[in-house]
Amino acid sequence: MPEAEPDSRSDLEFPLELAAPAKLNLCLYLGPRRKDGLHELTSIFEPLTLQDEILVSGGGPEALVDQVICPGVPGENLVTRAIRMMRSEGWSPPMLKVEIEKRIPVQAGLGGGSADAAAILRLGVGEVEDLAGLALLLGADVPSQLNPKPLLVEGVGQKLTTLPPPAEHWLVLLPFERGLSTRAVFDEADRMKLGRSQEEIDELSARLWAVATNAVSPLAYPALLVNDLEPAALALMPEIGLAKQRLSSAGAEFTGMTGTGPTVFGLFADMDSAEDAAAELGPEAIVCQGGVTAADEAGR
Repeated sequence: MPEAEPDSRSDLEFPLELAAPAKLNLCLYLGPRRKDGLHELTSIFEPLTLQDEILVSGGGPEALVDQVICPGVPGENLVTRAIRMMRSEGWSPPMLKVEIEKRIPVQAGLGGGSADAAAILRLGVGEVEDLAGLALLLGADVPSQLNPKPLLVEGVGQKLTTLPPPAEHWLVLLPFERGLSTRAVFDEADRMKLGRSQEEIDELSARLWAVATNAVSPLAYPALLVNDLEPAALALMPEIGLAKQRLSSAGAEFTGMTGTGPTVFGLFADMDSAEDAAAELGPEAIVCQGGVTAADEAGR
């Protein structure tokens, strides 16, 4: 199975407009906890047409530090850490001003922060060695976002195998105003003893690979769309179950939770049925296409 690699890019010219697509965990199987505290897992990630927009420009001749602006998201941004790590590896463009327009809900299990950091890391392709290694240091979801596309993800997020684009399918996302801590969900999963054996994880990886390489819609294999972290997230946030019921009542052919939650998603065969469901569910519902990015869709 070939490992996914980021595309190369040429010299940078500012200002730059970058897209950072959200990612969806169609499934997530939790393996044993390792000595370093991380868990083995297997999952299918797919990019969504939902994305953050990032504007990168020069900070000006007086700028002494890189500036990252992300309204509504307090604390140090993962993008700041990504820039700092690349500079420590010898990356030396002028000081940057990075402005992030958040469209991906925060702490929603959709990889928004990881996507933003990966978009910035892509600026260092050809100039910074081992971007994948830096990505993994930033977070388990970041390596998969270096080149957003459908992937079988194994290990602790570092083993990536490219999958063919799936058949057309659409999603309705129901995010929540408050998020869930990734650490809290994993801690609760450990308390509930939700992890599987390594042998079971390896078998599930093989089954996912076999079905997903047929380039079918995930609606063709709903029995495999399991998120082992969902019981833990439900214990912390029971509203997740109610949101899934709302999606089912609105016509979703399958409902699930992405990543560590709390965002839930409904799968639909076409755009019209997804948009009808979203209209019924209300303004918080987000419609997007799965398995492609907005750039992919625009290029068709």
